[in-house]
Amino acid sequence: MGLKVVLLFIALVLFMDSGLLSQLIQAVQSFESVALVTVTKVDSNESALFTQGQQCLVWLEPSRENCGNLVLNETATGLVRSAIGARRHQSLKIEANGTALELFVEVHRKPPHLIIVGAGHIAVPLAEIGTLCGFSVTVLDDRPQYANQRRFPHADQVLAAEFLPALRTLRDENQLDQQTFVTLVTRGHQYDVECLAELIDDDLAYIGMIGSKRRIRAVFDLLRAEKGIEKSRFANVYAPIGLNLGAQTPAEIAVSIVAEIINVIHEGSVPSYRDELQAN
Repeated sequence: MGLKVVLLFIALVLFMDSGLLSQLIQAVQSFESVALVTVTKVDSNESALFTQGQQCLVWLEPSRENCGNLVLNETATGLVRSAIGARRHQSLKIEANGTALELFVEVHRKPPHLIIVGAGHIAVPLAEIGTLCGFSVTVLDDRPQYANQRRFPHADQVLAAEFLPALRTLRDENQLDQQTFVTLVTRGHQYDVECLAELIDDDLAYIGMIGSKRRIRAVFDLLRAEKGIEKSRFANVYAPIGLNLGAQTPAEIAVSIVAEIINVIHEGSVPSYRDELQAN
């Protein structure tokens, strides 16, 4: 964050309505995706609707109502939500009710959620690297001797529970959403397959499954035959998981997985193993 942005942020907070500030703090503490929008310039001294310094909060979810003394039209709200989606503060120039405005959009985005299904040798460095990269990390395994906070000191939550019931609980708690990145790296491929079948219809940002190309093809064929899952639904599954970095050790494999997730988040141009598999 540049110095000018920091100074602007401090100024916005100092002169912010206490009620709006309270709602912003609550949203940030609840890990909600929200933006504080402030009018920084009004190209008219006669505007009855807009004045410099007006503010409002805009949530990423369209179902959430905006609040504050700044009323934005649908177009402006859409631009603000695009800024939230891009995870970047932005300055916008818009026209509303015949008045040209300049807005500063200060984005507060909840951290992306990395769910590591399986607490084996790859999961340990994966959880640590995920935390370093700013993810909220959940580790899930059905073996308490592996799924514990001592083994994963950097994880936000460690669940020692049966895989499918635990995933369903996470879904019920709204922890499986468009900011969720799931990695299937269990000790047995049958568990990965069961979890993939459970999650394939969820609207996730990413789901990756470990395994060789041959085994991945066999899994997809099995799920099509036994579960009736259409081929097109596997298009968003990143398998084999990770970028082709030539990784060998658990730590190197973890790096390749996080690199792929970052590539997905920022719409990078590095091809995945998935692309090679689908091309053949």
